[in-house]
Amino acid sequence: MGVMDGKNGLVTASGAGIGRASALAFARAGAKVLVSDIDDDAGNQTVKMIRDAGGTAEFLAGDAAKESSAEALVHRVVELWGQLDFAHNNAGVGAPNLPIVEQEGATWERIFGINLFGMMYCLKHQIRQFRSQQTPGAIVNTASTAGFSANAGLSPYNSSKWGVLGLTKTAATENAPHAIRVNAICPGATITAAIQSWAEESPEQYEAELSGIPMKRMGSAEEQAEAVVRLCSDQASYITGVALPIDGGLSLLH
Repeated sequence: MGVMDGKNGLVTASGAGIGRASALAFARAGAKVLVSDIDDDAGNQTVKMIRDAGGTAEFLAGDAAKESSAEALVHRVVELWGQLDFAHNNAGVGAPNLPIVEQEGATWERIFGINLFGMMYCLKHQIRQFRSQQTPGAIVNTASTAGFSANAGLSPYNSSKWGVLGLTKTAATENAPHAIRVNAICPGATITAAIQSWAEESPEQYEAELSGIPMKRMGSAEEQAEAVVRLCSDQASYITGVALPIDGGLSLLH
């Protein structure tokens, strides 16, 4: 028996990284998963990985900045499996490291369009579906430790992630009476293909980065994903509005 047996849901930006790990973890826990990504090949590869492991998954291409995409994902889950039980809103993008005096409005529009407006669109249609079903629901948004820190040069990214946390807490407050839980994970440094390349190309810089983390290592996408699954499961049925740092203790220093 898995903690998500009989549950149906979706994971955005699940063609790689934390999103892929999340989709795989939900499937291992017994859920049926709609995989979504702007990259068709990457998303279909995630579906193949789930099916090869004996799980159930389908793919639907999605653009995280478009409301029509958020609505279509919810409709597709219901069409496939009858109802929506959970969602992991994982889509997000970063920005070049520049001081505020060099920032361009177009950069802010792009970052906020995906990281914050896109998150709002997802929440809007997921919550509407939960309410129409009159069933409990669980949502986890991917924020960042940047959502409660101040990293010089990252003003659009930091601001968008602070916004994600405010949106998460507001959605949790509004929907607690409806048994709809909304939480956020706040990943710290997490191993990705880019991080691995950086470690090989600049080992001294990489080691310096590790030295600033209390646990002296970076996290894995799988560690982030397991927290997402737990927050969406009935084992977290009394938890809502939480911004959970998964950062090896780094947030303790701020």
